Amino acid sequence: MKITDVKTYLTMPLDGLAWLFVEVETDEGVTGVGECTDYFSNPHLVRGIESVKSLVIGEDPANIEEIWQRIFHVYSDLNPRGYVSHLISAIDIALWDIKGKVLGVPVYQLLGGPVRDHVPLYTHPAGETLEEIVESALRMKEEGFEATKTDPFSRQRSAGKGFHGADRVERLSRKAIDEGVAVMDALRDALGRDYELMVDAHARFDVASAITMANSLEHVDLVWLEEPTHVENHDSLRQIRESTNVPLCVGERHFTRWDYIPLLQQRLVDYIMPDVAWCGGISELRRIAALAEAYFIRVSPHDALGPVSIAAGFQTCMNTPNLYKQECVSDWFPTFEKIITPMFDIRDGSIYPNDRPGLGIELIHEEIERY
Repeated sequence: MKITDVKTYLTMPLDGLAWLFVEVETDEGVTGVGECTDYFSNPHLVRGIESVKSLVIGEDPANIEEIWQRIFHVYSDLNPRGYVSHLISAIDIALWDIKGKVLGVPVYQLLGGPVRDHVPLYTHPAGETLEEIVESALRMKEEGFEATKTDPFSRQRSAGKGFHGADRVERLSRKAIDEGVAVMDALRDALGRDYELMVDAHARFDVASAITMANSLEHVDLVWLEEPTHVENHDSLRQIRESTNVPLCVGERHFTRWDYIPLLQQRLVDYIMPDVAWCGGISELRRIAALAEAYFIRVSPHDALGPVSIAAGFQTCMNTPNLYKQECVSDWFPTFEKIITPMFDIRDGSIYPNDRPGLGIELIHEEIERY
C-alpha cells in the first residue's frame, strides 16, 4: 500500500470557528482522516500540509513512526514544535486511522488495548452573564458531566480591548479578580462541593496578578488553575507555584515531549494537557502521557476543537492509565453530528467506544463542502 495524496478541508459550520481536516489517500482505496485545527493559523497550516505532501506521497502508510520522524527532522530549522508539530499531527492521526482500518481494529487496540471501558469528559458552560453561566453549568450537570471549566476573567476586558487569548500580558485589578471569583463561587454553590471545577486563565496575566488570582480562588477548591501566565518562562511559573496551594495545569501551548521534560522534572504543574492535533498526533500524545506517568502526573488532553481531534484524543485516552478527563465543548455536539458519521456514543458525560476500526468515524463530505 502506498500514499497517493493528502487533501485538506477547511470548513466552518460554526460561525467564527473553522476546522481543518486532512485526509490521507492510498492506492488501495483506504483513506485516513486527521485534524490540525488552530484558532488563527488554519490558512498557513493548509499551505504547510501542501508542502508536506512531497515527504509522504509514495510512502507506505504503515510506517507511521518513520514518517513522523522524517517530517520532524526535515523541518528542524523551523523548530518542529508548534507549527510543524501541527502538520505532523494531522498526518499522524490519519495514518493511525488507516492502520486501524487495514487491520480491522480501533486505534486503541493498536496502542496496547484499553485500560477503561469509556472516557470521561469535562465541558465548558456557555453564557456571558453570571446567571447564564450557572444555568448552562447546571444543564451540563443534568446531562451527566461531572466537571466543568471556564474563564471567569475573560469577561473583564482589558481597557475595553477584546479578549483574544494570550496576545498580551494583562494585569488584573482587585475589582476584576473579585468579579471572577464571584462567578466561581456561584458555580460552586449551584453545583455542590463534589462537583469538579477548573479555571482557565488563557496564559495572559502577569505574575503578580496570577498569584493574587490563584490565592483568591483557593477556597473554591479547584481541580486546577490553567495557564495562569505566559508559558515561555518556567521561572515565572515556578514563582506562581511557590506562592499558591492551588494545583496548576499547562500544556496546550507546549508541544512535543521535549517541551514537557522540564515541566515534569521540576514539578511545576499537577496536570498536563497536550493537544493531539497540535503536539504531534496520537504517536506523540502517547509518548507525553507515558513521560507524565513516570512522575505520577495526570493527563487531560486539550481537545476543544473539531470532532476528528476529539476522536483521536479518545482513542489515546482509552489506553492512557494516568488520564484525568478529556476536554470537549458539549454544546458543539449537534454540529459534530452534521459533519461526521457515526456521531460519538456519548452517555452520562463520557464517550464509549463504538468498536469501529481506526478512529471510528468518517467525514460526511457533502456537509464538509457545504460549510
